[in-house]
Amino acid sequence: MMLKFRTLVACVIGFAAFLANAPQEAHARPLYQKVFKEMYPEKVEITKCALCHIGETKKVLNDYGKALDEALGAKNVKDVDAIKAALKKVEDKIPGKTK
Repeated sequence: MMLKFRTLVACVIGFAAFLANAPQEAHARPLYQKVFKEMYPEKVEITKCALCHIGETKKVLNDYGKALDEALGAKNVKDVDAIKAALKKVEDKIPGKTK
């Protein structure tokens, strides 16, 4: 009986460790992309994930993504005016944008 309990506990711990290390889905911010496209239509070709992210998992922000994240001041901002203000604040960091 005790051996079955230990086996069960070991399995539960192993499964929990597996879930904790499983890749997490990236959460895109379609509203950010939409507002960016409206403000910078000439930059439509870079409005995919690479605008703010680097790497295959899209969990690492590039310099522009970090600046925008800081300018927004919160996660998943839904206020379009706040998004526009943040985009304007970091527009000099847009990848490939000439001054």
